[in-house]
Amino acid sequence: MLGWELPPYNSGGLGVACYQLCKALAKKGADIEFILPYEADHGIDFMKITSAYPQGVKAIVQAGGAYDSYLYVYEDGHTEKVSLYTQQERYERGVASLVRERGHEFDVIHAHDWLTFRAALRTKEFARCPIVVHVHTIERDRAGGGMGNLLIRNIEETGLLIADRIVAISQRTKDMIVEEYHIPADKIEVVHNSIDAGELPPLDGNNAYPYLEAMKKSGHRVVVNIGRLTLQKGLPNLLYAAKMVVERFPKAMFLLVGSGEQYFELIELAADLGLAKNIIFVSFQRGKRWRDAFAIGDLFVMPSISEPFGLTALEAVGYGTATLLSKQSGAAEVLKNSLKVDFWDTREMANKIVAVMQNDGLRDTLKDNAYVELERMTWGDAADKLLRVFEGERSRVMA
Repeated sequence: MLGWELPPYNSGGLGVACYQLCKALAKKGADIEFILPYEADHGIDFMKITSAYPQGVKAIVQAGGAYDSYLYVYEDGHTEKVSLYTQQERYERGVASLVRERGHEFDVIHAHDWLTFRAALRTKEFARCPIVVHVHTIERDRAGGGMGNLLIRNIEETGLLIADRIVAISQRTKDMIVEEYHIPADKIEVVHNSIDAGELPPLDGNNAYPYLEAMKKSGHRVVVNIGRLTLQKGLPNLLYAAKMVVERFPKAMFLLVGSGEQYFELIELAADLGLAKNIIFVSFQRGKRWRDAFAIGDLFVMPSISEPFGLTALEAVGYGTATLLSKQSGAAEVLKNSLKVDFWDTREMANKIVAVMQNDGLRDTLKDNAYVELERMTWGDAADKLLRVFEGERSRVMA
């Protein structure tokens, strides 16, 4: 398994999805060696974790936006700023060296997203096993529907063409791969991300947002968004909708949790729209403050321009929050008891937010029914589908 991140050294949902998927695969007997571009203690005992480029990292700090550049803090205290492309080159060399020496040990090489595709393709020279690439997002997604970075597009296209099999995390992502890169549809298997509701860390004690708790007691309602503050996530549209919501329901509060290159732009836009009293920005959160952000919300809104899946939508349901999702998200394919809206339709987005703010019965029906759906989902189902892909490709290569 070739991956770029695992918790707690993750910048978003990719690391969480890799962790949960591998855990489910391990429960079904898969023997996994997960190869990362850095060395750190993840506290994981269900698979072997190997560093392709040993570094003795104590902490990783994104020096820019997500997947931009990194500041590595080493065990001995010194730091190093590493560009994304430098780290990718190091990783490719490290993976190639490891697989050249031990390639006979592996039945499948499974690579997550473009950052690992070059390394996966290098192994094709000497590893006699299938290469499966797992697409969590493509560059068109990350660029909000635009061309994005041409170098990344070239890496993606080459990886998708040469891979023996492709796994997409939603039908939407599969359709985009076919449309953008002209890959035959029958080469792509859809394996939705999932969640095990019973394994979510429980809520504990008082909520970490006491100000919002106090405001809710006086009739206020809270809209929450948790995610990266990037173009892909469509947050300016949420703010434009928020202005219309506040005009009709002045006791609406908005909590935005996350960091990214749009952080200051969004603060300025909120001020320009007159939302200073109704919106709170907090940075990227983990642990209790992350869990409590879901729990304090009456409605979780994911307004993404393009969202291959959107695991936070399932996490919101797991913590008892109703959801409003953009129709341009993979999560909308599996969550039937969610309100849905086109990302660009800010007026309809505002209408649906106001409907939930004014109707606690609607809110409670949405969250209760969605939780019933969530209880039927498991990472085990995703693992079963993936194992069938592995076994099919292994049989084909060995034939």
